[in-house]
Amino acid sequence: MKLNWLVLFAAFCFCVVPSLAVKEYLFKKCSQSGFCQRNRHFSNQVSKLSLNDEYQPRYSIDKSSIKFHNNNSTLVGRLNKKLNDDFTSVAFGFQLNILENHSIRFRIEDQLTNTVSNFRRYNETSYWSFKDHVQPDLFFEINTESKSENIIIGYSNGLYKIKIQLYPFKLTYYYNNSPSIVLNDRNFLNIEHFRKKNDNDLTKNLSPEELDFDCFTDSFKDSSKNTLKRGPESVALDATFKNFLNVYGIPEHADSMALKTTRDNRDDASYDGKERDLDPYRLFNVDIFEYETDSKLPNYGSIPFMLAHSHNVSAGLFWVNSADTWIDIIKKDKSTKTHWISEAGLLDIILILDNSPASINQKYGDITGYVALPQLFSLGYHQCRWNYNNQDDVLNINKKFDYFKIPMDSIWLDIEYTDEKKYFTWKNSLFNNPTEMLSILGETGRNLIAIIDPHIKSTNDKNYNIEQQILKNNLAIKDSDNKNPFHGQCWPGDSIWIDTFNPKAITIWASFYQNFTTFSNDSTNLHIWNDMNEPSVFSGPETTAPKDLVHYGDWEHRSLHNLYGHSLIEATYQGLNERYQNMKRPFILTRSYFSGSQRYSAMWSGDNMSKWGYLKISIPMALTSGISGMPFSGSDVGGFFGDPSSELLTRWYQTGIWYPFFRGHAHIDSKRREPWVPGDPYTSIIRDAIKLRYSLLPVFYNSFYESSINGLPVMKPLFYENPNNEKIFDIDDEFFIGNSGILVKPITEESLSKFEIYIPDDEIYYDFNDFTKIDQGEGKYEYKNLSLDNIPILIKGGNIIPRKMRYRRSSKLMRHDPYTLIIALDKNQTSSGILYVDDFETFNYKNNEEYLLCKLKFENNQISSNINNYKNFFDGIDEYLEIEKIIIVGLDDSGDNFKGEISQNNKIWNASIIREKNSLVIKNPKVKVNTSWKINIFNEKP
Repeated sequence: MKLNWLVLFAAFCFCVVPSLAVKEYLFKKCSQSGFCQRNRHFSNQVSKLSLNDEYQPRYSIDKSSIKFHNNNSTLVGRLNKKLNDDFTSVAFGFQLNILENHSIRFRIEDQLTNTVSNFRRYNETSYWSFKDHVQPDLFFEINTESKSENIIIGYSNGLYKIKIQLYPFKLTYYYNNSPSIVLNDRNFLNIEHFRKKNDNDLTKNLSPEELDFDCFTDSFKDSSKNTLKRGPESVALDATFKNFLNVYGIPEHADSMALKTTRDNRDDASYDGKERDLDPYRLFNVDIFEYETDSKLPNYGSIPFMLAHSHNVSAGLFWVNSADTWIDIIKKDKSTKTHWISEAGLLDIILILDNSPASINQKYGDITGYVALPQLFSLGYHQCRWNYNNQDDVLNINKKFDYFKIPMDSIWLDIEYTDEKKYFTWKNSLFNNPTEMLSILGETGRNLIAIIDPHIKSTNDKNYNIEQQILKNNLAIKDSDNKNPFHGQCWPGDSIWIDTFNPKAITIWASFYQNFTTFSNDSTNLHIWNDMNEPSVFSGPETTAPKDLVHYGDWEHRSLHNLYGHSLIEATYQGLNERYQNMKRPFILTRSYFSGSQRYSAMWSGDNMSKWGYLKISIPMALTSGISGMPFSGSDVGGFFGDPSSELLTRWYQTGIWYPFFRGHAHIDSKRREPWVPGDPYTSIIRDAIKLRYSLLPVFYNSFYESSINGLPVMKPLFYENPNNEKIFDIDDEFFIGNSGILVKPITEESLSKFEIYIPDDEIYYDFNDFTKIDQGEGKYEYKNLSLDNIPILIKGGNIIPRKMRYRRSSKLMRHDPYTLIIALDKNQTSSGILYVDDFETFNYKNNEEYLLCKLKFENNQISSNINNYKNFFDGIDEYLEIEKIIIVGLDDSGDNFKGEISQNNKIWNASIIREKNSLVIKNPKVKVNTSWKINIFNEKP
């Protein structure tokens, strides 16, 4: 036991001391990863031989095996891999599906000829990441044509076409008669078929272009004890985005939004064989404390989705694989060439084409699901640190927010609230009455978020029911022998990990959250933070679990590693759903995630640092998350490690108010830095920023509503708004908020006195604060005399923005407050927007369609609100919810003699209209939100 604690102490020092940066030597480079090095070498050799037409590709489709099913929307057949003797082949099954949203799915399945019956590739990634079973389309006409060398499939009136070349195998996906995505364009397809360690016939099983590096062992120091019982089993494929020079996605990396090149141009005839590459982007969920910026190192989450964009066409590629994955990128000949390499599992890929990036997000969301519409409180401000000391400390922080008149929705507790790091317990000496604490927070509509990690303290204490239930029901992740629970080091010391791939484990885990447990009693304002769920293992290789551990179904951890965090939050979601009887929407924050995790949780970018570079990189990280279908994202305001200067802290709050998830957090060794700590002028400026966030909660809620039905990012890159402007394709330091027209470029550099914001089109823009008109057209716009209290914010003409302008202590207390509408007119003197309203916390909007959707419009000097959907879900005062002010910006009519006529519910009355600086204001029109209304504006000129 003494040795275990020494290991834990070393791990603790290693992980949490602020002076230590990320230790790169802990994490493999491609050259140290057997399957990555083998496939990179393979691609090098194929490229080199292909330059002189010396390479004979090894993969072909057996034409006689091809069959069409499901109204020709499904194609099945056999793919042959020719071995080195030129006579022997390994056969794989393949299947191509044309999906209901016109996308295509291509899968290469298990070997058809296999002498060992228990060898099977992991095939359950889609079960976890897809929202439902993805179906082929049976309802549109599909035309097929089979020639001697090709199969051609056309559909959707010729808009889409698939061309499959039989030898060498190649798949080309066309949009509007133009080739857009090509699979195996460079013959990098490589499926490492099953072979025995004692197989001496290497001339047959190992071709000249292949390596045998680490086929059956792992030479990386920290994982050298890991076993590779199955031998090499990687899958790799090249995918070329034709006529696309900009690709995005594949989070999580602390890097730019536009993905960078990682390789020399290997197709260049001058290639001399020398290694000059950077490492590829890696998708491998790890606990990477104090990660570096501008880095391709893996982070906490993985979404193997890439989006490419060019004029009038966008493309998406979803690599449905949850194993350790590396991705190389080359940009050449006006195209982007990618190489995807995964350690295990099936080769399963979904290709998406359409005319805009937003359409790609929608089609990707059709497959993996859209973000869950969150409770309104989760869009407010969250106050966290490791750790608030005790119950009195929590309640004192709660009071100070009221004293300083700063709105706040949730206080968070890190691991120190537990009894000796035993999750689902309280340390009674510090938190003697958590139910009372939760009740006091609830008096002002506030919540408590408690951390629960998947590592469970190994105590052998029969009174620790959590551990006992996991052991009794055989629900822990197993050692490589598949007999005993795996033990490793994490915060509690010696720990076991729950295996949430087991359906029974999900049920047990969910039961830990039930009402009237000692952990949560019957509180209705408790929510959950799942951290360390990569899983983080202090004593494990690359700070995570050994890859040869065994999960439910006898699957090796190496095949499903990137899914583990996702499985945990799905179990937590089920538990909170059951706790609140499927009525109240759960709120969960996760550090580890995968494609589909957006259905259950928000994410944050982990252990950042209190430095300007981390503030700056947080914006492209959030933009990338939104592009990749997980819009509910954020970074710790102020930086987790270290002590920010007052200026940095203030600028970080001014940036953080635009993150979809907005939380201040700090390390246990950091100084206190709640908003009032730096004192004025900083506290006043931070207060104003947080109040601005709360006034814009209707905008954020609108944006999440739209994202929940169409997958649109909440923090939206500029090229989504103007997809044909090449100058903005790689701008990642400014963004729009949903479809609101709010354009923001936060200040992320120290001591700036002037600043430029790029206006992406020729529309009119207005300064957010004083409504000054900016009619300069596309290009840079300069802010001069920039002060600390200034955030560059513009409103694009043509948008209507709903706000709530009254200070309340929490978002729940704002529910009955009236709305203010800002109407920013475009060049045609028109504007539009929406206002989405529901009860902000239950599933009634979904179960009973109890929601209100107002479609707002300004045209021909008339403002109108048309109700798209309404059921009488309002209670009490809500049915009287009103618009208290309307501000019209950019109206061409001059003069001050404006009159207005309001009509609603068959009643007509006059509006009071006055001119203010740069705007026209309708004061207290008294129109109700829940029914349609119109306001006609007249200028009675003398």
